[in-house]
Amino acid sequence: MKIGFIVNDIKTEEGGFTTMRLGQSAVNMGHEAWVLGVGDLVYAHDEHIVALGRTVPKKNYKTSTTFCDDLQGKNAIVERIPVDALDVLMLRNNPSDDAITRPWAVSVALEFARLASRRGVVVVNDPNGLAKAGSKLYFQLFPEAVRPATVITRDRNEIKDFVKSMDGTAVLKPLLGSGGASVFLVRPSDVPNLNQMIDAVSRDGYVIAQEYLPAAEEGDKRLFIMNGRPLRVKGKYAAFRRLRTGGDMRSNIHAGGKKAEAEITESDLRIAEMVRPKLVQDGMFLVGLDIVGEKLMEINVFSPGGLGSAQIFEKINFSRYVIDALERKVQYMKYYGGNFDNVDMCTL
Repeated sequence: MKIGFIVNDIKTEEGGFTTMRLGQSAVNMGHEAWVLGVGDLVYAHDEHIVALGRTVPKKNYKTSTTFCDDLQGKNAIVERIPVDALDVLMLRNNPSDDAITRPWAVSVALEFARLASRRGVVVVNDPNGLAKAGSKLYFQLFPEAVRPATVITRDRNEIKDFVKSMDGTAVLKPLLGSGGASVFLVRPSDVPNLNQMIDAVSRDGYVIAQEYLPAAEEGDKRLFIMNGRPLRVKGKYAAFRRLRTGGDMRSNIHAGGKKAEAEITESDLRIAEMVRPKLVQDGMFLVGLDIVGEKLMEINVFSPGGLGSAQIFEKINFSRYVIDALERKVQYMKYYGGNFDNVDMCTL
């Protein structure tokens, strides 16, 4: 199997990233794994899609860190490869990371991926589904029972009225963005400073004003969904817990949060089942659910990370099972001569 991973920029990848773990597993399982930066894609004059891709020189790697080092190092194999000749193209770039510094890169991977899928490449997650999920408004399309109460607006008075309706306690965050940047917890004592908070969040666009969930004091859980269902191997779920540190309300790992083992409850599985139909409908192969108490805080469909964290606590190499699932999809395509809609193939 030839698999390509599209990332924002190969230079910024790190050994612990989920993409590097997936690449390492693919190579160790005997597959070709090519990594492509968003800026490496080309629509050629002969109407084929090509890219300047990089792969590693060895056939086996003990760690994803050594895999990443070889991929970025002088011994990497660098070739102009036909993207539309790949068996699988996995979109592992996060458009929000490019929104400010490289706005041209925000949607280009999706456009190239659409063309590749029309030529029989299995593209995960489905590019048309990802296009629908381009902002946090996508979250509002899921059942109300799994979502905190939310207002999305640029109107200062609307935000103030919502905070008041929440008895002065709410969360403010930007509609676009990720990683916990510009996120504020408003408490009753902060209301005099609410204007400044709104100004800080609204600089980059719309503001999400959201119900504060007291269970967030205990952090959140990241639960991986694959093919529409919780990723479970040998009775263990691909999941982990992120805990807050100090007084910081954010549990994102690169915002200072700590990792811990997660216990998946019936409530968590109920949430996963409630969102499953929409994820399947949109061709979302690999997704990260961020769960707080009995609610979802976020659905991560762009490059969800943390498979390595789940592996640490559950002692299961979940990345290998993701590659197994992709192998089956390639086989399905061969059975049917490539005549299968990409959106359906994503969750088979």
